[in-house]
Amino acid sequence: MDQNFPKTPAETVAIPKDNSSLKDYIALARPDHWFKNIFMIPGMLFAILYFDVIWSVELIVAIVVGVVSTCLIASANYVINEWLDAEFDKFHPVKKARPSVTKNLYAPYIYLEYLFLATLGLALAWYISMPFFLLEVLLLVMGIIYNVRPLRSKDRPFIDVLSESINNPIRLALGWYIFVPLVFPPLSIIVAYWMGGAFLMGIKRFAEYRFINDAKVAGLYRKSFQFYTEHSLLISSVFYALTSAFFLGIFLIKNRIELLISFPFFALLFAWYLKIGLQKDSVAQKPEKLYRRKYFRVYVMLLGALLVALLFIDIPALHWFLQNTFNK
Repeated sequence: MDQNFPKTPAETVAIPKDNSSLKDYIALARPDHWFKNIFMIPGMLFAILYFDVIWSVELIVAIVVGVVSTCLIASANYVINEWLDAEFDKFHPVKKARPSVTKNLYAPYIYLEYLFLATLGLALAWYISMPFFLLEVLLLVMGIIYNVRPLRSKDRPFIDVLSESINNPIRLALGWYIFVPLVFPPLSIIVAYWMGGAFLMGIKRFAEYRFINDAKVAGLYRKSFQFYTEHSLLISSVFYALTSAFFLGIFLIKNRIELLISFPFFALLFAWYLKIGLQKDSVAQKPEKLYRRKYFRVYVMLLGALLVALLFIDIPALHWFLQNTFNK
């Protein structure tokens, strides 16, 4: 990059700001992103599959409290993310319209909101169990590592994707620990979940990089873009997808052979998402908007229904694959 080219957004752009309102502070918490906690559901289903769960009012309350706790911790991370990203978001064609960029937000209110959400979320987590509480602490810590200097992992290529996507296996484990507080979930599905999330984040980065369509501006918006290229983002995303598929296969065969039927449908899901990411002004930049893709949404729902069915339906013929067929 040219030595005279601005190294920080503050050196170049001044955007006039309007007065803020309560609505702007609520927007920082991104309640419209709470749906991402749907990633807790597979953890719940796997726990039900592995153990004899006794349903009770207390368990149902724990599920509700656990989901609310995770939503609050996620919102705390979103608040600090938007606040600390404001100086960079002004360079993004769309994110420059965020309240953190366009409004005069009062810093003490921002940190008070963060502390309120984090404290309430952890208080609710304490009600569930100690492992659940510690996982929520980890989710909060990962938000700090991702956003706050001097660590700020989002500025480092490849580490940015891995440190953001690790929230997916944390959510899976949170769902698991609501039902099974004393046993760690299978490592194979944890890694598969992590790498699957990394694939989604990698394609998101790729779509953003192409949308900005200017390497210098992209580098100002996100420092890791100073080191990425379209090729490196695509290649790394393929690596994440293959790694996820490998560990997913281990989990499927080792723990529930019937789930092997879902493998080609997962492959199609990855390929379909890659196709979406390759489109101009791709919706992959905003995964929370994917529900607008009707056929993709229906496919994901059908795949989810298939997984639930395979968790509880025994297919004895499939156990042939687990037998040693070599003659001695």
